[in-house]
Amino acid sequence: MARYFSGKLPEYRFQLDSRWLTVISALYFTTVLNLALWRYIIRHLNITDYTTFLFGISIPIVIFSALYLLFNLVLIPYIAKPILILLLVIASATNYFMFEYGIFIDSDMIRNAFETNTREALDLMTLRFIIWVVLGGILPAICLTVTRIDYHSFRTECKSRLFAIAGCLVATGMIAALLFKEYAAFGRNHQDMHRLINPVSTLYSTGRYLHIRSLVDRQLQRLDTAARLMPYEGSVPAVFILVVGETARAANFSLNGYPRETNPLLAKENVIAFQDVYSCGTATATSVPCMFSNMTRKNFHADDAKYTENLMDLLQQTGFDVLWLENDDGCKEVCNRVPTRKVYKSNDPRYCDGQSCFDEIMLDNLEEYIANVKKDTFIVLHTIGSHGPTYYKRYPDIFRKFTPTCDTADIQNCTRQEITNTYDNTILYTDHVVSKAIGILKKFPHLESGLLYISDHGESLGENNIYLHGLPYAIAPEEQKKVPMILWMSDTMKKLDHLDYGCISQQAKDNTWSHDNLFHTLLALMEIKSNTYDKALDIFDTCRTKPLP
Repeated sequence: MARYFSGKLPEYRFQLDSRWLTVISALYFTTVLNLALWRYIIRHLNITDYTTFLFGISIPIVIFSALYLLFNLVLIPYIAKPILILLLVIASATNYFMFEYGIFIDSDMIRNAFETNTREALDLMTLRFIIWVVLGGILPAICLTVTRIDYHSFRTECKSRLFAIAGCLVATGMIAALLFKEYAAFGRNHQDMHRLINPVSTLYSTGRYLHIRSLVDRQLQRLDTAARLMPYEGSVPAVFILVVGETARAANFSLNGYPRETNPLLAKENVIAFQDVYSCGTATATSVPCMFSNMTRKNFHADDAKYTENLMDLLQQTGFDVLWLENDDGCKEVCNRVPTRKVYKSNDPRYCDGQSCFDEIMLDNLEEYIANVKKDTFIVLHTIGSHGPTYYKRYPDIFRKFTPTCDTADIQNCTRQEITNTYDNTILYTDHVVSKAIGILKKFPHLESGLLYISDHGESLGENNIYLHGLPYAIAPEEQKKVPMILWMSDTMKKLDHLDYGCISQQAKDNTWSHDNLFHTLLALMEIKSNTYDKALDIFDTCRTKPLP
C-alpha cells in the first residue's frame, strides 16, 4: 500500500488506520468529552410523544456527524497527532469546568481565560481538576502517542474523507428534513446549548475573540479634550473613594434584606443601599472596563474600551489627584494611565500569605494619604472581595462567623450551606473594610468626602448546579447580575453639592439602576463638565436642589 512517507518508521506498540482515527476521535469527543451537553439536554428535553423521542435519539447522531466532519477536515496526515493531543487536553479541561461549575464557553469566557493571572489559575487547579484532565485528556493522548497511524495515498485519503463528509451532510440533512420543527423549537428555546458543544464552542469562541482583537483600532481614543472642572461656589477639596467589589452579589447583603446579618457595621452608618442594581457583565474582564466607560452595556465591548479613555482619564485630565489601589487581578486596562499601587504584591504578613492579601491592606496609610490632600482627590479601592472558588481565603479567621465552612477550591463537593456560610463570611469582611474606610473619611469633616461601594458582578453558589460566574449575560441567572451598591456622603458633600440625601434614598428604593449609571453619576458628582455626560443616566440629577454649574 502506498504511503506518504517511505522511510523507516519508528516502532509503535499499537497501530490504527487513519479512517478509524477520525471515527474513534469523533465518538470519544461526542460521549466522554461532552458530559455537560448531555446533562443539559437530558434536563431540558421533554419527551411527550414518538416525534420528540426520535428527536432525542437524533441529537447524538447530529453531534457525532458534526464532530466527525470536523475531524475529517482538521486531522491532516502526519500532524494529526499534535492537533488531536492539543484538543484532548483543552477539551478535557473545558469539559470539567462546564460539567462541574455549569459554565458556558463563549468569547467572553475565552477573554477571562486569556486575562487571568497565576494566582487565579492556581485556585482552579484542584486535585479533582487534575484527575479530570489526566483521565479525560492526558491518558488518551499517551495512548495516541504510542499508536502508529497508518495513512493511505493522497488520493485515497482525499476520496475517503470526501465520502465521509458527504455522508455526514446527507445524514444531517435527512434528520433536519424529518425533524426540522423540533430542532427549530428546541434551538429557539435553548439558544445557549451550542456553547456546550466540545470542542466546537472553544474553537469558535477562541477564533472570535482573536478576530475581534485583531480588528481593534490600536490608537487611544480621547473622550473629551475640552472637559473641565466646574465646581459650585465655596467648594472645598473633595475626597471620594470608589470601592469596586469583586464577586459580591446583592442577595447576600443584609442591607438588601438578606436575613443573615452580613452588614452589621454598615447598618450603623448613614448609608444608602440601592436595592436593584445590575452589572454590565458577569466577569471582571467585561464589567470593570464597562463600569468606568461612558458606554452603556448594549454598545460596550471590552476590546474597544481598552483603547478608549475612561472616567479615570477624565478625572486626571481635569485636575484631580487620582490613585488606584489594586488588590484583585488587575484593573483590566482601566488604570493604565493613572497612578496605581499593586498592593497584592506586598509581603506584609498581617494581610498577605504570599499569594493574595486581605482587602484591609488597602486601608494601610490611607488616613495619612488623605491628611495630606491639597486638591480634589479620587481613590479607587479594587478589592479581591469574594473572589472564588477559594472564598475561605478572602477573610481573616476572626471573620469566620458562619460555620461550617467550605475550605477548599472544590466547592461543588461542599454542601450548599457550607458554601453559603463561607461566602457570607466574605461579605461580613467586606462590611468591615468598607465601614473602616468610611471611618477614615469621617476623621476629615472639613473635606467634601464620600464613598460608593459597587461590585463588578455577582456569583452563583450552586443554584441549579451553577457555580462561580461568567455565564453569557442573556442566560446568566439573577445571582450573577444583581450587585450591591452602597453610598455614604459626609454632611459637607451633601451641603456643598446641593444634594437631597433623602431624595437619593428614595431613588435607591424605587428605581432600577446599573453600571450604565456609574460614569455619568460620578462625573457630575465630581463637578466635571463634559460632552460625554448624559443627564438621563445621572442617578443624582433629580435630587439636586441647585443645578450643576
